[in-house]
Amino acid sequence: MEPFIVSARKYRPETFEDVVGQRAITQTLENAIKSNHLAQALLFTGPRGVGKTTCARILAKKINQESGDYSPDEDFAFNIFELDAASNNGVEHIRSIVDQVRIPPQVGKYKVYIIDEVHMLSNAAFNAFLKTLEEPPSHAIFILATTEKHKIIPTILSRCQIFDFKRITVGAMRDHLKRIAQQEGINAEEEALQIIAQKADGALRDSLSIFDRVVSFSGKDLTVQAVTENLNVLDRDTYFKVTDLILDGDIPNLLVTYDEILAKGFDGHHFISVLQAILGTSWFVKMSALYSFWN
Repeated sequence: MEPFIVSARKYRPETFEDVVGQRAITQTLENAIKSNHLAQALLFTGPRGVGKTTCARILAKKINQESGDYSPDEDFAFNIFELDAASNNGVEHIRSIVDQVRIPPQVGKYKVYIIDEVHMLSNAAFNAFLKTLEEPPSHAIFILATTEKHKIIPTILSRCQIFDFKRITVGAMRDHLKRIAQQEGINAEEEALQIIAQKADGALRDSLSIFDRVVSFSGKDLTVQAVTENLNVLDRDTYFKVTDLILDGDIPNLLVTYDEILAKGFDGHHFISVLQAILGTSWFVKMSALYSFWN
């Protein structure tokens, strides 16, 4: 039996065109490479699972491909160095990079250093990195990635060209999941994919993980019922029922239904926030008061 590869790895983008929901950034990077205006220190920041490390790897490969004579069979992987700052955050790890960066690449024009979760570096490591980041050798490019830009010291930020990655929209995520489902031969209802995209909360990697989990549960037929059951989310019929009770002013049955929702383990605040989107702010205030009274 072949080993299973999760969708987040199997369908990881290989080119900028494959990156979902970050067109402004990928277009800027492509133009910067073509016009030779690429900064030597870049900072990719944004929420988890939106493509920061993926774009860093694509950029690292593309830099050498665009820098001169390039054979499609040529591999510049040995020019790319990745450091996970979450587990290598000491000053000795940065000093090792500083020592390496002085040596020019043997093949290609650039050596690219990708430092993931850079906010985890210690203050001593940041300080050891400052001079190299300010005046790097002409053959070195640094790409820093982080989910928490505010934890990076200002002297580092001032030396980087900053790219703010945005959360992936529900529509873009749903369309991406639809393409993957077609490639995998899975018959997926569009509304089921919509629920998965909403549950992922802007993180494409999370949506792919949820997709794999639900497919393991439901098989080749991905239905709304299977998704709501596996993700433990309220189905639309419950919201329709509650909305009808509110519009009819049937408070006793509304309280009974609300109690049943809480008894199933659903979060009252989340339920009310969805109702706010359905009914408007005035009803949200009333339901918030109901939640406070009921608890």
